[in-house]
Amino acid sequence: MFYWLLKRVFVGPLLRVLFRPWVRGMENVPAEGPAILAGNHMSFLDSIFLPLMAPRPVVFLAKKDYFTGRGLRGILMRRFFLMTNQLPMDRSGGTASEASLNSGLKVLREGKLLGIYPEGTRSPDGRLYRGRTGVARLVLESGAPVIPVALIGTDEVQPMGRTLPRIRRVGIVFGQPLDFSKYEGLGHDRFLMRSITDEIMYEILRISGQQYVDTYASSVKTRLLTQKKTGEAAD
Repeated sequence: MFYWLLKRVFVGPLLRVLFRPWVRGMENVPAEGPAILAGNHMSFLDSIFLPLMAPRPVVFLAKKDYFTGRGLRGILMRRFFLMTNQLPMDRSGGTASEASLNSGLKVLREGKLLGIYPEGTRSPDGRLYRGRTGVARLVLESGAPVIPVALIGTDEVQPMGRTLPRIRRVGIVFGQPLDFSKYEGLGHDRFLMRSITDEIMYEILRISGQQYVDTYASSVKTRLLTQKKTGEAAD
């Protein structure tokens, strides 16, 4: 109910007026049944504009940090994300990541749309980075089709480090569905998972027009942070 009110009554109409989002390929999103929306990730606002424009409710696997804040702000943020169909995604590996993926599988088995960012984190510079294979695990264990998604211009509206968004037009492209159902049940074949992930990332690259970098975005962020700290220490 809260999700619907935000989208149709309170927040959605205002965002449509301010940012005039355009959409292509809406017909590629199935009208019913499970599907995975796998998108590029350039801004915090991606998780707002994609559900706003999708024709059906989307449940997102969101960064765990959004749910672990302290104090009143942390409580309010956690409640907001839960009430807007977002689930915590733990990327630390092991049993924690396994539990997060199981939450995603539960969503798909209920016949819903699941949103995920295969890069695992926001792009530090607007380029598209190597995908993590968790998305392939979800594909192989659920048999659900994958809809590649390109978010256009959200990094210009709210780039990393900026609190208040700029008023810019944004776009969303829903690509042709990818069907990997013939491989269903092979979720522990790491070579197959890498191949499927790379194919999904290629389709996102094709419809987004971004430059591709064959390394993980998190590694680049760590390197940039280290360089910044080293520079500050030298000063």
